[in-house]
Amino acid sequence: MIAQGIEKGIDQYKKQQKAKAREKDKQRKKGQHQTATESAEQNPAKSEIHYRTPWLPWALLLITWTGIGLYILGLGLGG
Repeated sequence: MIAQGIEKGIDQYKKQQKAKAREKDKQRKKGQHQTATESAEQNPAKSEIHYRTPWLPWALLLITWTGIGLYILGLGLGG
């Protein structure tokens, strides 16, 4: 009976330690999430992504459509 009581006490102790470890982990993750959120709010320039549209594809598209338009209007070379 004494051995069973000791085992039961050890099991209960392990459960308590696991629960404490889970709570600490939750608090740590919550702290990391808050830190990331705060840093993003304080420095929005780092969190924003700016895309620069390349000019070359648009220039080629414009030249192509201009050439097609001139061809259709009969102003093409040798026309």
